This record gives sequence, structure tokens and C-alpha cells, in this order.
Amino acid sequence: MTGSLLPGSTALNGICPYFTMFPLDFPLNILKRRARAGDVVLDPFCGRGTTNFAARLVGLRSLGVDSSPVAAAITASKLVTTPVDAILDEARRILTERVAHHIPTSEFWQWAFHPTVLDALCRFREAFLEDCTTDAHIALRGIILGALHGPKQKTFPSYFSNQSPRTYAPKPAYATRFWQERGLAPEPIDVLAVIERRAKRYYGMSYDITGAVRLADSRQADALQPEAPETRFDWVITSPPYYGMRTYIPDQWLRHWFVGGPDAVDYTNRDQVVHSSLGDFATDLRQVWRNAVDVCAEDAKMVIRFGGITDKRADPLDLIKSSLSDNGWCITTIREAGSATEGKRQADAFLRTKSKPMVEYDVWATRQ
Repeated sequence: MTGSLLPGSTALNGICPYFTMFPLDFPLNILKRRARAGDVVLDPFCGRGTTNFAARLVGLRSLGVDSSPVAAAITASKLVTTPVDAILDEARRILTERVAHHIPTSEFWQWAFHPTVLDALCRFREAFLEDCTTDAHIALRGIILGALHGPKQKTFPSYFSNQSPRTYAPKPAYATRFWQERGLAPEPIDVLAVIERRAKRYYGMSYDITGAVRLADSRQADALQPEAPETRFDWVITSPPYYGMRTYIPDQWLRHWFVGGPDAVDYTNRDQVVHSSLGDFATDLRQVWRNAVDVCAEDAKMVIRFGGITDKRADPLDLIKSSLSDNGWCITTIREAGSATEGKRQADAFLRTKSKPMVEYDVWATRQ
């Protein structure tokens, strides 16, 4: 498939920053150059939905699966079609008609958000927990997730919180001390104005093709089943968690709260690939690849971007090769994908000691 994208057509991919994410160009270039009209795309570790959005940009249907409610909500927001006016109408209606019944009261919340802002966020949260099935609600939820926390802007507010990172949630004790020591009180934010600016930025274009996202554990046999029984996937493009990276929910705990989680950090790792040992990790990935084989076409191709983290002594290439043994896939090509660009690496924003990023790989495989 070929063709150029319209200016601004990729804006929606940035609706919500996420600590672990690969660039849009990775799946987009593969699908633009190699996919055929009518192909169907699967991402069993969809994260914030980059592969699904790339498929949508080139006119292909897709399914994204992730065990994180935050990931599923962000991906869903990239697959809906709704007018900006419909989003704003729903936002006004919720702010006008609803009353927040459950507002967190701990010290962190008092310093993180101005009382009027927190009240508005709780109204939205309760409205979405009651019903988030319409395109307008799904889009509005994605917009608020993206604006929930972040740095103060020099011009006009773009985030709802006190000074914070935007890709991961601040930890309560550290953040509270940070704000108190610097006298950073939360400011009243015009919530509707932030929503309106973001709605116009992200939903000013429409797309003909949509896709689906499923909140599920891809290790389970039925998690990757296509929406239509007769559908088979032609492409699997994904990036599984790197060995040792198991804090996806704790790192996103504020967004997790907004989609229904607790109002404190939860460090448990339910429904995630295990990291207890290299062997257990490879076994879990192998099960996901085996499940993917069962729902793919005979000539399907899989592309996996995989790397490692510096504090784990594990060769990412050996690990991904091990996961692809005896499960119906045959590795055809392995290419170095470089490493995170110096000066732009998200991890350096919060690590006390900057680490040297490891080389990542793109592993191509076909069905045996």
C-alpha cells in the first residue's frame, strides 16, 4: 500500500503520552510499503494503540489487545469517529448535570489538583464508569487521560494537575514533598477550555476505517480471537514488554484511577507477563505467539520490536529468539532498530543517573 498522509492526520496518535511506546513510523512504514488492501492487523500488546492507529491511517482493520485498562482506553480513543461538537456537548452536560460522589481527600490529592478541578475530574470519572460506550464518551475519556497530569505551560494551561511529568504518574510521597518544598500550589484550571483545545486538535479529522480494542490477557487462548469469526489476521506488529519492565500500572496509577482503579498506587502485577525468570518470561511470550498463530492467515507475517533495560542482565535477542521456538513461527530477518535518541529519551526525565539505552531489534517471522 502506498500514498501520502494528509497534514495533521497523525495528530490523534498523540492524544495521551505514554512512557513505553514505539514511534508511529515503525508500524506505519511496514503497512504502507508491504500490506495489501484488505489485510487485517493484530497487536497483542497494543499499549497506547500505535499499531492500530497506523492501520487506520492506511485503511486497514485491526485488533489491539492489552491487559491494562489505561492502554485499552487510550487505544479506543484513537479508533472512534465523532464530531468535536459532540465531545464538547457531552463535556458540558457532565459538568452541568452530574455531582461527584467520591472525591479523594488524602494530602497528595489536595496538592495535585485544585479542588474545583478535582471535583470536575471526579464527575467525568463517575460518568464514564457508568457508561463509556459512545464514541463521544470514549473520545472525551481519552482527551482527559492525556491532560490529567503534566508540566505547567508558559502560555495557557494544557494539563489539569500541579507540576508533574506527562508520560508517567508522580508517586504521591515524592510529589507532595516536591510541591510543598517549592510552594507549588495547584491552580484553578478551566477544564472545559483544555478539553476544547484538545478536542479540536485531535478530532478535527475523520477516518474511514476503524478498528477494535480488547481489554484482555493475550496469554489466554481466546484473547486474540477476531471480532468476526471468519477473519484471519495477515499482520502481527507489536512490541511486548521488555524483560524487567513490570510497573506499567503503577507508573500510570493516576490514569488507572481515572478508568476505575484505586486512588493510591497499586504495585501488584496481575494479568501481566511474568518476570520471575528469563525462562518464565520467554514461556509467557511463547504462549502469546502460539495464540497468534491460531488466528492468523497461512501467509501471515509478524514483526516484533524488542529490546532490554540496562539493569537486567539479559540478552534481548536471545530472549526473543527463545520465545519464538516451537510455536508455529519461523524467524526470517533480524534487524537492528537503533536505540532511543540521546536527549529525547523519556527515561532520562526521571532517572537520577542517566543510563545508556540498549540496542533494539526488529524481528520478522512468518507462519511455518
